[in-house]
Amino acid sequence: MDIKAELENKVKRYRELTAEAIEKVKLNKNLCKERKKIAEDFLDMAKRYFADGKFFEKKGKLATALAAYSYAHAWLDAGARAELFDVKNNRLFAKD
Repeated sequence: MDIKAELENKVKRYRELTAEAIEKVKLNKNLCKERKKIAEDFLDMAKRYFADGKFFEKKGKLATALAAYSYAHAWLDAGARAELFDVKNNRLFAKD
């Protein structure tokens, strides 16, 4: 497989994984007001980076798209590890 095809496959895989994670993530219902605001901010950042990834992917800037999708997922993983999100799926989130 050539480098471009490998990059295209990784971009597709990260886009799909992150899209699924964004769809399934839920805010932890037991958060105080301050931590709820932080959780909302983490989710907002994930969604913004995901949107950036789609933008760059459409422009053909695959390396930048992959970086944006990775950042998006990192925000979700950080929120899951900090228990800001109520997540059960360790395939989608680095929780356990």
